[in-house]
Order: sequence, then C-alpha cells, then structure tokens
Amino acid sequence: MRGFIVATQWEYHGSQFLQQPFQEELTYWNRERLSPAFPSDMTAERFDRDRRMLRLEHGFIEELRAEVREEAAQAPTDPDGFIAWFEGLKESGPGQKDALFPWLAQEASRDEIRWFLSQEAAGEAGFDDLVALTQVKLPPRAKLELARNYWDEMGRGNAKGMHGPMLGQLVDILHLDIGVESTVWQSLALANAMTAMATSRCYAWHSVGALGVIELTAPGRSAHTAQGLRRIGLSGSERRYFDLHAVLDVKHSRDWNDEAIVPLVAEDPRRATAMAEGALIRLRCGERCFERYRAHFGLG
Repeated sequence: MRGFIVATQWEYHGSQFLQQPFQEELTYWNRERLSPAFPSDMTAERFDRDRRMLRLEHGFIEELRAEVREEAAQAPTDPDGFIAWFEGLKESGPGQKDALFPWLAQEASRDEIRWFLSQEAAGEAGFDDLVALTQVKLPPRAKLELARNYWDEMGRGNAKGMHGPMLGQLVDILHLDIGVESTVWQSLALANAMTAMATSRCYAWHSVGALGVIELTAPGRSAHTAQGLRRIGLSGSERRYFDLHAVLDVKHSRDWNDEAIVPLVAEDPRRATAMAEGALIRLRCGERCFERYRAHFGLG
C-alpha cells in the first residue's frame, strides 16, 4: 500500500490513507462487502482481500483518531458535562459556520450547486444503514432511540417518506454525477470513516458520537442548501430532502442526546471519550470536504 503516492496539494502529510487511490479502493470494497451476496461469492481471494482491507481500514481510522485524541481527552466524562461539551460542537467544532454554505444559499450558480451536491451524494454512506449497524447489541434505552431514528429515516413505513430515496430523486432531477472516480477523496473519506465506525464493533461508541454530531450540526447546512435549491428554481417536493433535515434533525439531535448519549455515558464514562473522538473525526472529515469544495470554487 505504500505504492499509493499522489503528488497533489490535497495529500495530507504523506498519509497513505488521505488520498484518492486509497479512498476509491476503500469505497469499492465497502460497496461490495455490504451488498447482499451468496455463499459462492466468498472465494479464497475474497477472504484475502477482506483481511487486507480490514487491516487498512483500521489503520485509516486510527490515523483519524490520532488527529483528535488530545482534544477528545479534554471532554468531560460525566453525563451533564459531556452533553454540554458535545452540544458546544455546534458552534465551535471543526467545519462549523463554514463560508461555503451562505455562498451556496445566496450566490452559487446551478452548475456549482450541482457539483457540490454530486460530491455530497456520492459521499453519502446512508444514515439509515449506519444507524442500523450501530445499534447492534446496544443497551435497551439507546437501542430504542436509534430504532426511532431509523424508523423516521424509513419514512415511518411509507416508501415515499424514506429519506434515502428523496436524495436519490434529487440526483435524478439534477442529473448529478456520483461516480467514485469523479468524487474528491475528502468526500469518499467521510463516508468511509462513517462506515468503518458503524461496522467495526470496537468503534461502536465512536459511531454513536459521530452519528449524533451529524444530527446536531446538519440543520443549518441543510437550510442553506435548501435555500440555494429554492433560488435556482427547485420546487418544494424537489428540495424536500434538505427542507426536511433542516427541521427534523433538530428534534433528532435532542432525542439522541437525551435518550442515547446520556444513559450510555452514565453507565460507563469511558464511552464519553470514544464518542468525543467519533464526533471530532466526523467533523474533521467534514471540514476537509468544505475546504476542498471552497478550493474548487475559488473561494479561498
């Protein structure tokens, strides 16, 4: 894997993980391993590849953890103190109040919004699946909260209300290019980090923190994106995905904090540090995306 060398300004400190070839390979592997298959698909070559990729995925997350470990260690480990710290990430966390989003709302052209949404849609790991994977064997109170969140993602049993297909509809309406090779590695890395935390049980508490911080920080970005879509002429039904998340995630965040994070930390204070790391990993990955997007648009 040391052969993964890309001489671009976006390679981070010689990392073998934070660059295009590795993130593309990890993306394709995640799609393959998480897709329904048959026993005959599990060849010796497949097992060898899975073993190799699992070790690399672990190295990738450990590198991301190393970036945030010191900051996460400062988070309180009592429930009230941790929630106060966690909710403070909405204002002071990495990538918050990025200038990209007011620009998308007020100035970006249709093609510029299309490029941005192509990156975001291609890097979408599927919040519903991440929640489902994360809740495995969680304590009952937290498990129930994740179940309620998942049910909302599923449109509460109504196919037309499912959140994933809403985003898929927008991809079709705007003819977005969501191919892996046309997606910047920062966006792929965000999805791959979220997938790794949700599928590896040693990062289960990290995933709870990462998913919770999405609910905490998404409403403002979603509102700006919806405003931009409205400005370029999309109807209410066409921009529904972002309109919905600008409002619904406020409640989701409050419930996630009260019903999942608080009882989990009360049971074991070590979980607070893991959740803090997960939240900061997610925010730092998002910040890298915003930096890359602004550079693409020449916004500095």
